[in-house]
Amino acid sequence: MKHRVIGGVVALSGAAAYATLTLVRFAQFALTSWDNAIFEQAVSGYAQLDAPIVDIKGPGFHILGDHFSPIDALIAPFYRIWPDARTILLAQVVLIAISIYVITTVAIRTCGVWWGSVVGVLYAVSFGLQSAVKSDFHEVAFAAPLLALAGAAYVERRWPAVVGWSVPLLLVKEDLGLTVAVIGGVLWLAGEHKRGIWLAVAGIVGAAVTVLVIIPAFATGGYAYTSTTGFALFDDPGRKLATVVLTVGITGLAALLSPWVLVAIPTLAWRFAADNPYYWGTDWHYSLVLMPIVFIALIDAVERFDWPKFAIPAAAVVTGFTLVHSPLAEISGDDPPRAATARQVVAAVPEGASVEADIGLLTHLATGRTAYWTGTIGDTVTPDYVVFDQQSGLGSPPDTLDYAQTKYGGQWETVIDRDGYVVVKRMDED
Repeated sequence: MKHRVIGGVVALSGAAAYATLTLVRFAQFALTSWDNAIFEQAVSGYAQLDAPIVDIKGPGFHILGDHFSPIDALIAPFYRIWPDARTILLAQVVLIAISIYVITTVAIRTCGVWWGSVVGVLYAVSFGLQSAVKSDFHEVAFAAPLLALAGAAYVERRWPAVVGWSVPLLLVKEDLGLTVAVIGGVLWLAGEHKRGIWLAVAGIVGAAVTVLVIIPAFATGGYAYTSTTGFALFDDPGRKLATVVLTVGITGLAALLSPWVLVAIPTLAWRFAADNPYYWGTDWHYSLVLMPIVFIALIDAVERFDWPKFAIPAAAVVTGFTLVHSPLAEISGDDPPRAATARQVVAAVPEGASVEADIGLLTHLATGRTAYWTGTIGDTVTPDYVVFDQQSGLGSPPDTLDYAQTKYGGQWETVIDRDGYVVVKRMDED
């Protein structure tokens, strides 16, 4: 009972901190990427019992032709009640909080109340969780509780539960099929040969079918990310090594004593093989999947040998360094200089309108509107509004009014031109 109470306290504290972080960043119009708007459009489609069409990726773009993440549909009932970008953001917070509860409770059961509680707190503030929340919602948020639950079952040698919690990872994202396969391999190493082999086969087949059959069926071409892998494995080795060292360093290196740490290999492998430098470091959401893996490996190491619990103080020291200038440490209630203007810009585009925008305010404009990104809108649609942030350094056309008139023709007028934000409106849009 005590482990559940402490686990609940740590999880609720983490949820409160991350809810504050994500809501403050949203209110302050913190610039991240277009991803939250993409997921909101997909979830909005599911909420309307329709296809997950994401116009931000291109007019009429079906999101299952990009990444295979049908599990996002689980957010749809909540989005139907509160159709707002913050529903997506808070869904991620809830999923992370569930993983915090699972990690803390299994840590206490395995390591004792004191050490287990420390492990739970270290996981709750780990850099992968913080970076994920800072980066807004991503589908891998669903992987956090699933991997925590599968890992907890592994620590406690509940083999059927390991399988049961691992299989749904196939619905989170296509690359996690390889993670499922490695979990099968870890089960095989534990003596669960039949379960291990079947789970490994399910992971490999699931990944192959998803990438080679399902995604191309919804896409205009093949799998769009094949060309980004296999070319950069040895690029910037220092940065990649630092990512690996930090990932296991936050466990005091004790994670290396458990076979479960092998589950991290597929995620690290595809990230380091890709030619996108954003994948290689720790600033974005890509390490979220790794956090429950390495902390379960730490807990399993203690279960196996007991003495690795003395690596926990080292883990605390490493984590303490990561907290300096971390997203949680830099939460501020101060309103940025342009926030008031940004709110006026969003209000100037009425719900139900169509709008082309750069990434600057796309997350806020997606709710209740047909939003397009300027880089993928093409020439098949004409929006009612065009909104650019000229101070963000996003490379948007410098003259918004001239851009709209030249690209779309017709008459346009400038509605707002203030603090770098420019809103132009098609005159015949009524």
